[in-house]
Amino acid sequence: MTTTGAGLRARVRTRDGWAVQHAVLTMTDMQGAQVLRVQADEDGAVHSDQPLAPGPYTVIATAVGYAPAASTAIVTASGRADVGTVVLARQGGVELPPPGAWTIDPMHSSVGAVAQHLGISSVRGRFTEFSGRIEIAENTTSPEGLAKSSVEAVIRADSIDTGNAMRDGHLKSADFLDVESFPEITYRSTGLEPAGADRWTVHGDLALRGVLRPVDLDLTYLGTGPDPWGGTRAAFRATAELRREDFAMNYNQVVAAGIAAIGTTLRVELDIQAVQGTELPGL
Repeated sequence: MTTTGAGLRARVRTRDGWAVQHAVLTMTDMQGAQVLRVQADEDGAVHSDQPLAPGPYTVIATAVGYAPAASTAIVTASGRADVGTVVLARQGGVELPPPGAWTIDPMHSSVGAVAQHLGISSVRGRFTEFSGRIEIAENTTSPEGLAKSSVEAVIRADSIDTGNAMRDGHLKSADFLDVESFPEITYRSTGLEPAGADRWTVHGDLALRGVLRPVDLDLTYLGTGPDPWGGTRAAFRATAELRREDFAMNYNQVVAAGIAAIGTTLRVELDIQAVQGTELPGL
């Protein structure tokens, strides 16, 4: 590939930062005439060395399974336009998956938590054993339909893994998760409401360490598509913040200058794939 300095440069990404492979960018002038059409590579990068006349243009990004996105680009006197990152939303992102039961696939999902350490860095952990089910009701555009949709999940507390055996042992003790007394962490939704074009707020109750508290999940629906095993999958990303003291996890140490060794809040990060139906494929 030659690099003359002229032409079009862009990156095409999903809202959660993944490259949109082989997206197509079409560039038109202000009269609507097409002046350039170029395809992104497997990394979502767009490079064209075709010189362009200075001035304003419209850039339209399209890709199979995504809603088109248009933006304005300015070509400089050098004949170059840097569009930056073009974000494409998945088609159907304003809705939830098709109605029915969806089973969370733990092999292609992650349940993680992040805690601040010493006030300057973060410690990340994940639970390796969990299961769950999502029920999407008919007519989710109505309050009645939303009320009938639900989420349930069960996590094995002793499956916590932070990459350090000594730390994991302490987290499983009575100072934190107390896995011998409370082997399971459960979440059951109590309501669902839209929070944006493809975002939802899940209201629910979290049972952790013998304490039941209401916890909201900020949920983004990433889309639905076929899988290699003949099924249909839906993808979600969700986050929540928990206060440790709300779940009777009050252990801490104070280091120099009164800084707590462990932060008072936990950030929960969920990346979920769910398979349509009540059973997972035999992988």
